[in-house]
Amino acid sequence: MRYEYFAFDPSMLHRLLDLQSLKQLFRTLVTMTAGNVQQALAILERLREQGLVPPSTDLDALREQLQQDEEIGTQPDGTLTLTPKGERALRRTALEQVFGKLRKRGAGDHPVPREGHSGERASHTRPWRFGDELSDIDFMQSYRNALRRNARTAHGDGTSLPSPDQLPLREDDLEVHETEHLASCATVLLLDISHSMILYGEDRITPAKQVALALIELITTRYPKDTIDVVLFGDEAQRITLDEVPYVQVGPFHTNTKAALQAARRILRHRKHSNKQVILITDGKPTVIVDDEGALYRNTFGLDPKIVSKTLDEAIALRKERIPITTFMIASDPYLQRFVHRLTELNRGKAYFAEPGQLGQFVLVDFVRNRRGKAR
Repeated sequence: MRYEYFAFDPSMLHRLLDLQSLKQLFRTLVTMTAGNVQQALAILERLREQGLVPPSTDLDALREQLQQDEEIGTQPDGTLTLTPKGERALRRTALEQVFGKLRKRGAGDHPVPREGHSGERASHTRPWRFGDELSDIDFMQSYRNALRRNARTAHGDGTSLPSPDQLPLREDDLEVHETEHLASCATVLLLDISHSMILYGEDRITPAKQVALALIELITTRYPKDTIDVVLFGDEAQRITLDEVPYVQVGPFHTNTKAALQAARRILRHRKHSNKQVILITDGKPTVIVDDEGALYRNTFGLDPKIVSKTLDEAIALRKERIPITTFMIASDPYLQRFVHRLTELNRGKAYFAEPGQLGQFVLVDFVRNRRGKAR
């Protein structure tokens, strides 16, 4: 084997690291601007003018590199846009930022803490029992057991061992591969896009979108047996495709949490997974429902008993179908927390109260814990 040595240029490494950091900043800005590439590059330019990005930063080189990597493309009118490869890059970056400490678990299955049939083979074996599948028999270990037994017999009576093709196998020689139950999970992520998610100058929608992107990347790449659906909710609930998440924007909407929970229940009713769950990311109380006549009934002052009651009915309906709700509340108002506590109590789910910057860490802990459900 031949080795080729060359002089190491430290500045080259710095340039590579700077470019990578710049790409991550660009991807965060693209998420913040709902997929607007040109606006994200314009923000980078303003940051450079303000000295928040080094003045020597070559943004033209960054744009050329992004085009060369096919993360951004050019429309016929010259507009720069995200490509499908660029959308995947957003998800990967979100996964690294939100779930950076997650330990990879191999092929993406979810073992549960008991062993038996209908799963993947474990590394260890056990004695055969009546009813075990013949396909699970470990013939190598069974043959070794028979060989040891016959060796003891031959040693005791002075006879010779039988030839391998005549070695008798008895029931107590047989060993089978132990199997592990595997649980799959269907997740519906409910994302609040009401106006309060950007109210008072606080950007709550960007970290919420980053969590959504990270969960999508996590599930589609590491848990391929799982599914994830995303539902946006404001005045009403709307299911979107996973590719649409980077382009999500907050609108002049109220908060129809009831419609969101209804949509999740409809989606999960058609999923055949052994485990199902709802992840609710919101920063406000429910303020609107659709009444029995199909008209919007809204009340933005306090907690309206009619709206709260109808919303809690959906939490109970999900509980009856054994679907827990994990709520991540990006707000600290005591009366809002009381509502979330009540919703969680009735659904028997979980609730976390987090600052936007801490949201991903809480989701990580809960998502991994919820993978350890019982296989049915």
